[in-house]
Amino acid sequence: MSEVIIKTGKENMDVTMIHRFLTEDSYWARGISYALVDRSLTHSFCTGAFVNGNQVGFGRVITDYYTFGWFADFFVLPEYRGQGISKKILSHILEQPWSKRLRRKMLNTSDAHGLYRQFQFKDLGNPSYVLEVYQPDIHLQYREEIEASQVL
Repeated sequence: MSEVIIKTGKENMDVTMIHRFLTEDSYWARGISYALVDRSLTHSFCTGAFVNGNQVGFGRVITDYYTFGWFADFFVLPEYRGQGISKKILSHILEQPWSKRLRRKMLNTSDAHGLYRQFQFKDLGNPSYVLEVYQPDIHLQYREEIEASQVL
């Protein structure tokens, strides 16, 4: 395999490829609109893995850069899996000075516990303290409104 280059910043991401993967191949964002993906990247720390100039992996952190970060939308294209690319993306993010000082880092995953445990993610220490409003398909209900909106 050619060298994997890690880049950050939405301006360096292939938003079309990210949207295609999320809407067609992910279990967590099927049917998500391009506008929603595009706007969500604007408000996140985006990290991508590139091989020969093409983006092959992605992950983002929704964060205030001081106390909290939510790790979201991590993926590697199927043909590039098993080559340590996810670890490179995660390592790059966790090496950032702002990431080191975060009091809490969280994520959801249905199938990559082993990967994240290698980076010190653990089961919730006090799950009874964590509450949520979970609306997994809300993006489908508000798709037209989101696409038409110019509001952040």
